[in-house]
Amino acid sequence: MSEIILTIDGVDPVALYGEKNVKLNLLKQAFPEVTITSRGNNLKISGEKKYTQKAKSKFEIMVRILKEHKELPVQMVEDIMSGSNPYEHLLGESKSKTILYGRSGKPIKAKTRNQKLLVDAAEANDIVFAVGPAGTGKTYTAVAMAVRALKNRMVKKIILTRPAVEAGESLGFLPGDLKDKIDPYLRPLYDSLDDMLPADKLAHFMGTRVIEIAPLAFMRGRTLDNAFIILDEAQNCSTMQLKMFLTRLGPTAKCIITGDLSQIDLPYHQKSGLRRAIDLLSPLDGIAKVKLTTDDVVRHRLVKAIIKAYDKSDQERQKLKKEREAEKAKAEKKL
Repeated sequence: MSEIILTIDGVDPVALYGEKNVKLNLLKQAFPEVTITSRGNNLKISGEKKYTQKAKSKFEIMVRILKEHKELPVQMVEDIMSGSNPYEHLLGESKSKTILYGRSGKPIKAKTRNQKLLVDAAEANDIVFAVGPAGTGKTYTAVAMAVRALKNRMVKKIILTRPAVEAGESLGFLPGDLKDKIDPYLRPLYDSLDDMLPADKLAHFMGTRVIEIAPLAFMRGRTLDNAFIILDEAQNCSTMQLKMFLTRLGPTAKCIITGDLSQIDLPYHQKSGLRRAIDLLSPLDGIAKVKLTTDDVVRHRLVKAIIKAYDKSDQERQKLKKEREAEKAKAEKKL
């Protein structure tokens, strides 16, 4: 048996352990073979020597990162425990240029390597497809790029659009005028803008149509020029809708199309046009594709685990489906 007592010096224990010991609990879960107890500024690790040394090493990395960078996000502790390089996240974020400063003065920048690739792709191309699971910052990063372009007078207006498709449930009749009816579908876009612009300025831009938020159906027949356009939730577009949208772009337009191919809310008989558009158009000069993954999730720490669980289940179901189809074909061949 081995017992190691570590004294915490130079860091706030709350910042190190997390609220309700959430970060310390991640360390305990990673090393169930040892007993880890904390009292004041001391941490005691007891158990078999090879495990206590490993737990000690992980804990020292947590302390070092907190001392050097003044922060220790829960996601980074998860990365430390999983064995991936925790400095990759910090390296990517520290090298990221500030996109713009939000309404509270906080710098808004790419938080992950793939978010930085999205920023770089949007700067170098006129059309960018940003595809990835929920919580990876696709829409937020795209809106930040659009607001920056407007502030720097690179464009004269921002157009934010998305298909008005209900997420697996029927909301029935919605009261109010047309704006009241469509606003619930566009709420995520408003939320992103609220973070980046003061309320009075946002209201002025909306009132003068410098910033326009509208359902995709309202884009038909228009020419969108000298504008930064974002099509959100593009996985819920049909092939014809995407073609209609893309052929609206004027000579000086910039466009980011975001979507999550694992969350298609279209009726069963309808196919999403996003995958076909990516396959067909990504090779064209001036069009780029950026794929974000669960490693880019910046929401609650459990979101990443939830997405991975669903992905694993989907893969198993696909494998089972293929096996059944193969068995069926084999049986038919025998007949």
